[in-house]
Amino acid sequence: MRRGEIWVANLNPNRGNEVGKIRPVLILQADFLIEQGEPTLVVLPLTTQVRKSKEPLHVTIPARGRLRETCQVMCEQPRTLDRTRLGEGPLTTLSPDEMRAVEASFKAVTGLL
Repeated sequence: MRRGEIWVANLNPNRGNEVGKIRPVLILQADFLIEQGEPTLVVLPLTTQVRKSKEPLHVTIPARGRLRETCQVMCEQPRTLDRTRLGEGPLTTLSPDEMRAVEASFKAVTGLL
């Protein structure tokens, strides 16, 4: 697992308006923490409900590799997951430009700009 890869994760059970289901997620956590064997991972879920009106809050990732559908990264829905919630992957890896767009959106959501 590496930062910038998209994997499949089980986000159930969810509560209230949290995103649930089994869905692709983008690994956001720094590689040095992943390599140290941290038992949890910080991820951003993806949705196949692509809406131009959600950009730039949502970052669009075209279908490629094993990511079968065009998706949007939901930067306003970060989750920390136990590694056991991740299954198949990596489906694809984001390009440096895509990661920069995700980082900019995540910074805006968290007020880090």
